[in-house]
Amino acid sequence: MAVVPPVPPTRRTAFAEGAERLRAAATTEPGRLRVLGAVLALLVLAFGAVTAWQTSARSAAADDVLHRSQPLSAGAAGIYRSLADANTAASTGYLAGGQETPDSRDRYEKDIRTAAAGLVTAAANAEPGSASEATIARLNQLLPEYKGLIERARTYNRQGYPVGGAYLRYANEKMQKQMLPAAEDLYSTENRRLTGDYGDATPYPWAAIALGVLALAALGRAQHRMYRRTNRVLNHGLVAASAATTVALLWLVVGHAFARSGLDDSYEHGIRSLNVLHDARIASLKARGNENLSLVSRGAETVTVGGTSYDAYYHDFDKDMAVLGKGLTEAARLADDREGTDPVKAAETDMAVWKQRHAAARAEDEHGNYQQALDKVIGAKGATGECFDGVDRSLVRAIGHEQAEFRQAAGDGRDAMTGLPAGAAVLAVLGAAGAVAGIGRRLSEYR
Repeated sequence: MAVVPPVPPTRRTAFAEGAERLRAAATTEPGRLRVLGAVLALLVLAFGAVTAWQTSARSAAADDVLHRSQPLSAGAAGIYRSLADANTAASTGYLAGGQETPDSRDRYEKDIRTAAAGLVTAAANAEPGSASEATIARLNQLLPEYKGLIERARTYNRQGYPVGGAYLRYANEKMQKQMLPAAEDLYSTENRRLTGDYGDATPYPWAAIALGVLALAALGRAQHRMYRRTNRVLNHGLVAASAATTVALLWLVVGHAFARSGLDDSYEHGIRSLNVLHDARIASLKARGNENLSLVSRGAETVTVGGTSYDAYYHDFDKDMAVLGKGLTEAARLADDREGTDPVKAAETDMAVWKQRHAAARAEDEHGNYQQALDKVIGAKGATGECFDGVDRSLVRAIGHEQAEFRQAAGDGRDAMTGLPAGAAVLAVLGAAGAVAGIGRRLSEYR
């Protein structure tokens, strides 16, 4: 009969043996104290780590709002505005014929340079392969084409050839149908990036807050346990740990509340007003361009609305002025002080006079009095150009004021979280050390 060898006992893993020793230790008071100390230290350290992580992310997003996404959004709006203003300056210079003023020419050249510089900045900050990069490349391709058309229009205009007007209208069509829509897409993309940074900077750090409350509750429970077993009211280590955790939690809640308030204020009283003012300024530039082009085309471009034919540029002028009027009304509503309200009111006054003078110029044009209409549009005194310049200057003032308000509020919001990530980490380490020291003090009584 074969002898079956005995089966050797199964050897337990190191993890199983460690777990067994831990369970055995936990049945004694010193063992339970060691487990309690480890749990308290881990909770406080976890609170500090999560606080540092979440506040670092929010502080970085707030800094992006102030120094990256908002400047890029404003830069994209500046590209759009410079292109629209260049188009307006080109049409104004064309109407002057051979008497184009140096100021008009310089304004056009400055706008082109500003748009080109803005595209360089936007390209440097665009993500490779993104839609923004493709849009910027498209604008960089169209800009020299547009400049070439304008120069041809000027050349033929100086020589007295009517074909110059056709080149100017072609350049305007390229600007209105290709370049400005592309610039608007870039502006919208940068605005979405700005909105995303606000979304990253303002949410409450609920995970860190929850861990802080849990750590305080555990520390309080541990102190109550000590009191029941020893009749000692205070354990200095646990009190120190509780104090450090409380300070970190209060700093987190109060600091983030101030940061959120500043960022919300920068959006409500800065970004919203800036968006409205940028749109209003662009509408005024487009209106001025269409007003000039209506005299350049002399009725060559028409549009049919409800069965009635209208001059296309006059029709677009009316639409642009309606947008400008609504924008100024909204900007006045959003302005929260006189420095913001006064320039908007001044722009509304200039717009009202502009509409009156434009109506007079249009009447002259429709009655065949071209020179009188031209004088009322680009004349030296009493022309619509004076009103347009007044609107533009007022909007520049309003934009500058709202930009300053944004920087102040956003800067305050970002500064409210200064030092919080590092401070929370240091306090967490001190709190964990206090918890370990407090439990260690109690353990020493068993030796």
